[in-house]
Amino acid sequence: MPDQQSHNSRYRVAQWATGNIGTRALRCVIEHPQYDLVGVYVHSDAKVGRDAGELCGTEPTGVRATGDIEDILAAEPNCVLYMPAPEGVKIDDMCRLLESGANIVTSVTASDLTPDAQQQIEAACRRGGASLYATGSSPGWITEVLPLAVTALQRRLDRLTIEEFADMSTRDSPELLSQMFGGDPAAMDLTYLTARLKDGFGNSLRQLADGHSTPLDDITTTASVAVAAKTVKVGSVAIEAGTVAAWRFEVTGLRDGKPFMVIRPTWYVTRDLEPAWEVRDSGWRVVVEGDAPLAIDIRVATANYTAVSPGYTAHIVVNAVPLVCEAQPGIRTTLDLPRMVANLA
Repeated sequence: MPDQQSHNSRYRVAQWATGNIGTRALRCVIEHPQYDLVGVYVHSDAKVGRDAGELCGTEPTGVRATGDIEDILAAEPNCVLYMPAPEGVKIDDMCRLLESGANIVTSVTASDLTPDAQQQIEAACRRGGASLYATGSSPGWITEVLPLAVTALQRRLDRLTIEEFADMSTRDSPELLSQMFGGDPAAMDLTYLTARLKDGFGNSLRQLADGHSTPLDDITTTASVAVAAKTVKVGSVAIEAGTVAAWRFEVTGLRDGKPFMVIRPTWYVTRDLEPAWEVRDSGWRVVVEGDAPLAIDIRVATANYTAVSPGYTAHIVVNAVPLVCEAQPGIRTTLDLPRMVANLA
């Protein structure tokens, strides 16, 4: 396996799903100097037959969207960017793509899959000689790529803490905002979300810990909400005073009975909260406690967060294509792959 991906090879790429993040990935594929777009799969009948360029705001490409997996298979992609909403994931479709020899890079974390589904996918990878890699901004880059870099300075790691802040008030998604915010805090059932976060972030932390030969003993998850101190309008959605306006989760990897790796996401639509949580601008704060201690603040450096936010997930998926195409068959992790070097030509 090469130390890093070649910048001379070309890859036939298909985009699967064109939601907010998938549309950004589609545009990146069209504009990428190494990629040839060969297929676009869509879930909406209204998008079927439309040119890929029309769907993402570029010049026409000659590639028309389809709702039939057979069209994608017939295009013989080297890689499929599999990016449906969680409820749109179909293991049978993923397996058919892999069995055909198409590699997959997905924004759907592998930990969201049941053990049986993972076994199905591994078997499909072996039959097709293909690989699958799940990544994104979080979990993914912030819980794997960046920590691997900062812990390279350590010879003793006492604790890694990642705080994540997401100002959702600029998110152009009324449906998502209505689902997450504005509800009665007493009626909130946090079980589903905490289970998904435990799987997604917990799996990522376990990979990181295993890579450092410091395996975790257990993963714990907690969740809490804060309410709006006063009514706030978020786009077309009104978040009434006293209703849910912020979520805070903590996924903790324990080692020797102590917190060793922690990710703490806070998602909010207003800073005027009860209780008065400390919230920062969108971004992360990474604290490394060890024999080379570090505190790193990362924030989104633009006022137009809505315009750039899809890229934080889409771009790493797009940039991973050469690595995954050259990888050994099977479900691959960040630790399995060479260092990612994006072709920015």
